Amino acid sequence: MAEEILYKNYRLRKDLFYTKTHEWARREGNKVYVGITDYAQKKLRDIVYVEEPEIGRRVKKGEVVTTVESVKAVGEVYSPVSGTIVAWNEELGVDPSIITVDPYGKGWIVVIEMEDENELKELLNVDGYIKILEKEESGH
Repeated sequence: MAEEILYKNYRLRKDLFYTKTHEWARREGNKVYVGITDYAQKKLRDIVYVEEPEIGRRVKKGEVVTTVESVKAVGEVYSPVSGTIVAWNEELGVDPSIITVDPYGKGWIVVIEMEDENELKELLNVDGYIKILEKEESGH
């Protein structure tokens, strides 16, 4: 299990990449697992549905991959890298609350086969992501 840290009451992991739009990315070879951060799932609250993305669809970095619906809102999940969607977490179709319980593990949403690993360098490390959270929490 990777090392988790807490920022306020939000869990973060040091081994992941993060986006300014609250997605996380974990590289495994040329594939990237993508999910939403603990911060994002807590803002959405009770997640009731995750839209199944189109397997085989090519996405550009920053493009919407799928949506996550809660009782209170719909959140878009953006791709942290360009590539092809090669898998989605089918367990979320049965129990979307997995994201709430384990956002960085069993709560992954999609796997993208990335085209350009240099795009990972543009993502945030945990310290950079904490700065984003600090700005959001302070209202700036």
